[in-house]
Amino acid sequence: MQPSRQTVPLPAHRCNSTDDPARPLLALLEHAAGAGTWVFDRSGGRLTWSESLAALLEVPHDDATLYADPLDFYAPESRERMAAALHACRTNGAAFDEEVEVITVSQRRVWVRSLGQAVLDDGGTVLRMEGVLQDLTLKKRDQQASSSLTMQLSTTLASITDAFVTLDREGRFTYVNRETERLLGRSSGELLGQRIWHELDIKGSGRTRSEIIKAMNGEKHLEFEEFYAALGKWLELRAYPFEEGLAVYIRDVSDRRQSQEQQLLLMTSISRLNDMVFITEAKTLNAPGPRIVFVNDAFERLTGYSREEVLGQTPRLLQGPLTQRSELDRIRAALQQAQPVCAELINYKKNGELFWLELDIVPVDYFDRGLTHWVAVARDITARKGAEEEIEHLAFYDTLTQLPNRQLLMDRLQHALAQGARHTKIGALMFIDLDNFKVLNDTLGHAIGDLLLQQVATRLSSCVRITDTVARLGGDEFVVMLEDLGDDAQVAADKTQVVGHKILTTLSEPYDLAGFQHHSTCSIGITSFSQDQQSIGDLLKQADLAMYQAKAQGRNAICLFDPMMQAVASASAGLDMELRQGLRNHEFLLHYQPQVGRDGRMLGVEALIRWRHPERGLVFPDAFILHAEESGLILPLGQWALETACAQLARWAAHPETKRLSIAVNVSARQFRDPEFVELVMRTIQKHGVRARRLKLELTESSLATGIEVTIAKMGRLKRAGVTLSIDDFGMGYSALSYLKRLPLDQLKIDRNFIKDLLTDPNDAAIARTIIGLAQSLGLDVMAEGVETEAQRQFLARHGCENYQGHLFCKALPLYELEAFMQARALQGLPLQAL
Repeated sequence: MQPSRQTVPLPAHRCNSTDDPARPLLALLEHAAGAGTWVFDRSGGRLTWSESLAALLEVPHDDATLYADPLDFYAPESRERMAAALHACRTNGAAFDEEVEVITVSQRRVWVRSLGQAVLDDGGTVLRMEGVLQDLTLKKRDQQASSSLTMQLSTTLASITDAFVTLDREGRFTYVNRETERLLGRSSGELLGQRIWHELDIKGSGRTRSEIIKAMNGEKHLEFEEFYAALGKWLELRAYPFEEGLAVYIRDVSDRRQSQEQQLLLMTSISRLNDMVFITEAKTLNAPGPRIVFVNDAFERLTGYSREEVLGQTPRLLQGPLTQRSELDRIRAALQQAQPVCAELINYKKNGELFWLELDIVPVDYFDRGLTHWVAVARDITARKGAEEEIEHLAFYDTLTQLPNRQLLMDRLQHALAQGARHTKIGALMFIDLDNFKVLNDTLGHAIGDLLLQQVATRLSSCVRITDTVARLGGDEFVVMLEDLGDDAQVAADKTQVVGHKILTTLSEPYDLAGFQHHSTCSIGITSFSQDQQSIGDLLKQADLAMYQAKAQGRNAICLFDPMMQAVASASAGLDMELRQGLRNHEFLLHYQPQVGRDGRMLGVEALIRWRHPERGLVFPDAFILHAEESGLILPLGQWALETACAQLARWAAHPETKRLSIAVNVSARQFRDPEFVELVMRTIQKHGVRARRLKLELTESSLATGIEVTIAKMGRLKRAGVTLSIDDFGMGYSALSYLKRLPLDQLKIDRNFIKDLLTDPNDAAIARTIIGLAQSLGLDVMAEGVETEAQRQFLARHGCENYQGHLFCKALPLYELEAFMQARALQGLPLQAL
């Protein structure tokens, strides 16, 4: 129940200073305290208040009539509370002390402190009530300001993204924000009251404690960074002293330190790169150009300029007379578009030495500042450029003679053809081949041969104009290209002939080859050109054909190209194609001609190749072997013959009546020179499982004349493996007897040309006797081929030749006829007769 409101029956009385001598002093105290007093006498029902109270409530000075109910001055929300307090004080003497708002006469709200107490008689009855109303305006204003400040401070602290703490004078935490809790991994309850260095310096250097104490004692702010191993972080501490201690901001700067370390690492790495690095401002490209702001160690090392000498200078410092203007223009155009650019540029060192740089230049955009710098990374490519020039020289020039090679000749010939077409000028191509160069190489060695080629190159260059081209295609083949011989065909031909004869004369002069006097000649084939409708390949082919015709005419000659030569060459090309097709289609076969001993018994056979041509029928080797040798087809053809013969030996070895027979296989010079020849023979023998001594290889004298040491080594390997070795057509070639005695031979074979007129030509008879005697003196067997009469056989027998081959006994037969013949005659022990 709320207390009832009591109406004061009499008007309040304003107290005058004359009423009581102590009243002036009380008024002074009231004024000093900002308060006013009141007294309510219960017995008389009189309420008295002081002047100060009246002033507080803004009651007019001359208004003696006051409100009948003092509760009306209290704010509505406070009246019930104050009514209850007054009632309790009046009835049972309960004192009260309340902070409430009053409403003055001018309707202004004022916070006051309302205090009241009762004065009791001896019996405990309330005689009167006394009270004070103290003006709390200033206090409330201060409270509000403090509250506002507190809110602002809380807002400010909450807005701090860094860790923030306050410390007392002992370094203990008195306040920590949430970022501090997160950073240190501990709650505020765990941190408050702890010393900061115990939290940060558990495994640290102790620097935090000394710096905090220094800040406390010095009463000035400090900043420092330290790595705290316990936290695994770099922290920045900024401490600001105040009266009670320190306010400390703590920031995790690990990322920044890592970035700084990376920048330091980057700068250190750049400084120590082998590549040259320099950085310029991205300012105007016009004179004097962008200034250099950084160079690394490699720049100093490579250019010879110190860092102090180049900073502030422009890259033009490195340029010189040979620096390519076109490259500089290209670089400038790219930089003007703020585009990266690569270039290869000639520069100059401080000492004036030229060097090549490969430059990579890129723009640098710095955040929102746009293009600020250019970074150039450069590599010294001087050595590479030198190597490229050398490679280019090697690519276009012959290393032995320093003449243009085939590639450069092709380029120049293509250009000459185009020029001739535009200006109707005639040119000529001369194909030059040294006569008998191979003999020189084989007898005196490649070093002497190289000397000859070098001197020939010099002499050829002296025979032509500086505008003409002398090239070496390889080996002993040279080409001379004569340009701009005029537009008259006859005049051009005459000029070409003059140069050709000059070359013949000049090259036929003696050569001094390391003290050895050598005479050499050449064969020259010539073709002319005047328009680019002719292909380079055709021109070279024409000159080559003409050169071979010059050789066919006896060498040391000049031959002009004739279209008939092309027809012959075309026929050769057709034969080549047919031979290849014949190999693919298995058109080749072997015929076998028996080889017999003195008693007429069969010793073995010679395998002779035949071509079963689909259109021309059976073709003998005279029609295709020479071309096969020249084209290289003799290699697969010869290997096929070897394989076929060994396969037949294996079949004969399975039968007692034929197991002792041997097969002789012809080996061409080109086959024998093949580096893999010996291995091919051995693999073939092993493949078919035949006895090596049953295989006889008939070699030509020409195949033995080249590289005698290599020849002896190859024959030695074959002989040690058990292969029988024979020289075919002995006496028809050139064999030095000093070499012959060193060859691991088993047999000499007298050529049929010496047997044919043996009985009528004393020279042939003498040659036959000499060969037989030579073989006997060297311990070799001897066999005569082409024996057609009994008289020839008897002559040979009388002089010691006991092995024969020829139509007297049997012609070359295909396998099935040979086997029928052997079964009918030879294996019965009967002398062989011609069929």
